[in-house]
Amino acid sequence: MKAAFIISVFLIFYSCSKPAEKITPQRAKLVESVYSSVVIQPDSLYKAYATVIGILDRNLVEEGDRVEAEAPIIQLINIAPELSMENAKLSFQQARDNYSGTSALLKSLEKEIESARLNLRNDSINYHRQKRLWEQKIGSKLDYENRKLAYELSSNKLQVLKEEYERTRNDLSIQVRQALNNYKSSEFTSGEFTVTSKINGVIYALYKEPGEIVNTVEPLALIGSANNFVIELLVDEMDIVKVEVGQKTFVTLEAYGSRVFEAKIKKIYPAKDESTQTFKIEANFLKDPPKLFPGLVGEANIVVAEKEDALIIPKEYLLDEDRVLTEDGPVRIVPGIQDMEHIEIISGIDENEPIYKPEQ
Repeated sequence: MKAAFIISVFLIFYSCSKPAEKITPQRAKLVESVYSSVVIQPDSLYKAYATVIGILDRNLVEEGDRVEAEAPIIQLINIAPELSMENAKLSFQQARDNYSGTSALLKSLEKEIESARLNLRNDSINYHRQKRLWEQKIGSKLDYENRKLAYELSSNKLQVLKEEYERTRNDLSIQVRQALNNYKSSEFTSGEFTVTSKINGVIYALYKEPGEIVNTVEPLALIGSANNFVIELLVDEMDIVKVEVGQKTFVTLEAYGSRVFEAKIKKIYPAKDESTQTFKIEANFLKDPPKLFPGLVGEANIVVAEKEDALIIPKEYLLDEDRVLTEDGPVRIVPGIQDMEHIEIISGIDENEPIYKPEQ
């Protein structure tokens, strides 16, 4: 009796507090999509850089010009090779002077060899004179041995100097040849340097004017396809797992108002932009708008799922993420795909089950 009384009280209370707004689930087509911002860019867009430090002599093209692959677009006056050539020339001259000039290292060694040769001749005369005296039992053995030692030392020193001379001569000869090769190489690369286009396309931007210093880290030009454009989309990391190559995408551009263009996902870049917490995606128009320009912006909805005969309810009728309010109280449901306003019911209730809008 007590349990029945409690249930009766609950039902009376529930019926009195039950929300007035109720509906039943409906069958309809449901499309789930992922929102993305859009920027239009030319295909194969890239920035051209110099490979050397120099001064911009002149731009050979203007912004908007069409160019072919390998066509010259910017001409530089090369500074670094000029300096390298001058340094190589000085190194070559120094190596040549060391080998055969007035300050040659070999001349110093030649003087030392000549001096060693004179010392050897003098020590040889003294040694042989002292040797003959010693054989005649004249003089002391110590004098004989001292003369002999001096002679041997002079002979060894002369031999060492000759070997050092040959080694130095060979080293200097190699240094001269190396310095000459470096000089010729730097001379070959000096002069004007030309930056060329890598693709058939259009010059979208020129970043430097004649007379400005050019380095290898700042771009000189922006070049891209003349007719082929891609749609760059930025997708939030919460939605990226739903996106696949080949999915349909509906694009609106600010330049074309409410007009909608259909596209298809072509590429998903795997690296996340940490600054925006988004992933970059590329798509292609199925039919291009009449005119496109780099930098046009807009919005896109990527279709990630769709169902023709889905059982749906408005999202505002969800009690929690997976419950609805019925005649018998809260019921757990299994949700399916969803759009901004509706969500699919996989199981839990059917299309004949009334549900109530929760009180806010």
